[in-house]
Amino acid sequence: MAAARAAPSVVAPGAAASRGPGRGLWISSTYFAEGLPYAIAHKVAGEFFTAAGASLEIIGLVSLYGLPWNLKFLWSPLVDLHGSSRRWLVGAELALAVILFALAAAADSGALGLVAALFGAVAVAAATHDIAVDGFYLQALDKDAQAAFSGLRVAAYRVALLAGALLVALAGWASWRAGFATAAVGIALLAAAHAAGLPRPAAAARPEAAAGAVGLRRYVEPFRAFVRQPRIGSSLAFILCYRAGDALMFAMSSPLLKSLGLDTVARGNVGGIGTVASIAGSTLGGVVIKRWGLSRTIFPIALAQSLAILLYVALAWQRPALPWIVVLVVLEQFVAGVGTAVLVVFLMRRCVEGYKSSHFAIGSALMSVSATFAGSVSGYLAGAVGFTAFFAIAFAASIPGVVLARRVPQE
Repeated sequence: MAAARAAPSVVAPGAAASRGPGRGLWISSTYFAEGLPYAIAHKVAGEFFTAAGASLEIIGLVSLYGLPWNLKFLWSPLVDLHGSSRRWLVGAELALAVILFALAAAADSGALGLVAALFGAVAVAAATHDIAVDGFYLQALDKDAQAAFSGLRVAAYRVALLAGALLVALAGWASWRAGFATAAVGIALLAAAHAAGLPRPAAAARPEAAAGAVGLRRYVEPFRAFVRQPRIGSSLAFILCYRAGDALMFAMSSPLLKSLGLDTVARGNVGGIGTVASIAGSTLGGVVIKRWGLSRTIFPIALAQSLAILLYVALAWQRPALPWIVVLVVLEQFVAGVGTAVLVVFLMRRCVEGYKSSHFAIGSALMSVSATFAGSVSGYLAGAVGFTAFFAIAFAASIPGVVLARRVPQE
């Protein structure tokens, strides 16, 4: 990357890094590196076990790989209090590269227990990496730049999800070993580039009470600061509910497509096209939020995201031919991309100066709670009621998030 040509300099948080010419590069590369392991621990893992012929119940339990994202707030203060976000970012990427090489070695061995454990290790390292990347973004950019680049960061993340879909297609065409080895090499190269080229924002000053605290009090202070925010109850409810319907839908999307006759390569290709649509949606979402503000956009976008789930009801009910499958998946993914941009900006607005890594980790962990637990029961529910009724239930699960969108603090 271009920023690697010269030694990175120390800059004040939110100052020079916000204005530097290479900011788009490092925002894109760090959020790509954040999104790829997430795709592997969620979408790719689900496709792996789907291809292996696992039951709907087992495929639904893949959602439990989201637990490290749910629980990452427990160790997020360590990133704020020990070392820099930059150092944690690079270290986590190196750990991910090692784990992915091990996963490549085990993928085609038939040792499914070992593969399952390695997916779990990917999830833990990736959740830690999330804390560091989000904290680095919040430290290196001022508030205006954070909002302006929200679309780019979501787009880069979704490009990584596209890469995950391409890894699935590569696995279907060649082997799972080839797919995971490709991911390992990519993450290792990004770690090297980030070690050489990321800016070095100065550490943000922490509130005086926390700076002088020690032991348990020092650890607990970020959580106390988070829950002291105005109207925190409605914010927490919104974060938990906003993606609940999407989480149910996502967990059973691969089994649905398989039931419609799509093999591993076809599912990877359709997923890739859908991810391109979600990238376009997230980019548009960032532009819309910047122009009209969060307060004017959060409700209509939440409503659109909810209604888009009905497209999967149509897929399951009508069982259309491949061209219509692609159209409906693309449309739903486009709307989901717009919805993700809204949630990212909302979470950033809940971060207090001095605890930004911790607070974004808390918010994003809460966001993933519904995804993990809704997804973990999705296989049992789909097996009991069938795909059409299941996706109708997913739509119903999205309604509380729409209602709460009118009741949360928005700026």
